[in-house]
Amino acid sequence: MIYKFAIGLAIAFFLGSVNFPQLGTYLLSSLYNTYPGGFPGLALLLLRVSTGGLFILHGYPKITHLRQWAESLKMPVFLCFLSAASMLGGGIFLIIGFLTLLATLPIFCSMIFAIYLHISGSKPFVAQDPYLIPEDQYQGPLGQGEPPSWEKAFMYCVMLIAIAALGPGAYSLDAFIFGR
Repeated sequence: MIYKFAIGLAIAFFLGSVNFPQLGTYLLSSLYNTYPGGFPGLALLLLRVSTGGLFILHGYPKITHLRQWAESLKMPVFLCFLSAASMLGGGIFLIIGFLTLLATLPIFCSMIFAIYLHISGSKPFVAQDPYLIPEDQYQGPLGQGEPPSWEKAFMYCVMLIAIAALGPGAYSLDAFIFGR
C-alpha cells in the first residue's frame, strides 16, 4: 500500500510545482477538489463504505485461495495476487476514505480486466436468471449458482468512477487531511 502513497505524493508535488495547484494534493484524494458534507457527503460515505466492503468480501477469499483462483482463470499467480491485493487493500482504503483516488485506480484496472476476460470468453452482459434455467442444464463451479456475466464488474466500474470523480466526501480521512 505504501507504493500508492509514494507514487501519488510524487505526482501531486510534481503537478503542484508546474502550475497545476488545482490538482496538487487533491490528486491523492479525488478528481474533484471539494469534500461535500451534509446529505451528499453521507451518500458518498455510503457509496464508499459499501463498495469498499464488497471489495474486501471479494478480495479476501481470492488472496487466501490464490493458487486455485489463478488456475481457474489460467492466469499467472502474480497477476491474480495484484488483483486480489488491490481489492483487499483498496477496499480498506475506500472504507476509511484515505487516498481515495489512488485506492480506486488499481481496483478499476482489475474490473476492466475482469470485463475483458468475460467478453473474450463470450459471456453475456446479463446472465439468464438461474431460477429460469432447468436444474439439469446449469451447475456452477460449486453446484447451483449464478451463471457468469460481466454486469457485476461493469457496475463496480461505474461505482469506482463515481467515487474517483466526486471524491470521498466530508466524512473521510482525505477530507480531514487534505480538506480546507
